[in-house]
Amino acid sequence: MKQRKVTNPLALAVLAELMVEPMHPYEIGRRLKGHDTDQSIKYNQGSLYMVVKQLTKAGFIASQETVRDTLRPERTVYALTEKGRHELFDWLSDLVAQPVNDYPQFGVALSLMSVLPPAESVRLLTQRLERLTTQAEQIRQSRQSAGNDGVLWVFLIDDDFRLALLEAERQFVTELIESFKQPAYMRAWQETLGSQT
Repeated sequence: MKQRKVTNPLALAVLAELMVEPMHPYEIGRRLKGHDTDQSIKYNQGSLYMVVKQLTKAGFIASQETVRDTLRPERTVYALTEKGRHELFDWLSDLVAQPVNDYPQFGVALSLMSVLPPAESVRLLTQRLERLTTQAEQIRQSRQSAGNDGVLWVFLIDDDFRLALLEAERQFVTELIESFKQPAYMRAWQETLGSQT
């Protein structure tokens, strides 16, 4: 992956929103929330304004006009520049084509999990499995509702991806629980770490 002037994933979402039409940050935030972008990208209103400032400084977006009506404070409308359009497509192309290790926290837990007693591992993994099942069901319901409302499939692929990851993790955790229940593993753990607890 190449070095980028702005690296926050929120910046990519802002560029994508401005591809549709120029708008002010408040409207960008409203649309991101409406698209459930907060399921993929962590952000708040403050971080959104910070990213808009970074994108402006980098020349990826530019102030188009300042609007004021009697009910609201003055708002600056931003537009995507040609440089920003190029950055959007280049950055997005990199993300789609090149797998990257995100170092998920669960991966860290798995690499160190052998220190937990097998029964505790089973208990914790069972809790995780229940939560994963709930999350998967919520995504299924949300996706079905969106589909029923006529939302085009391409706008739901992030849900499909999250669901595929959840289903793969559910399968993995289910098998892992069974592995921790194996008498041979319980004996080996007791001989190695049992006296430490």
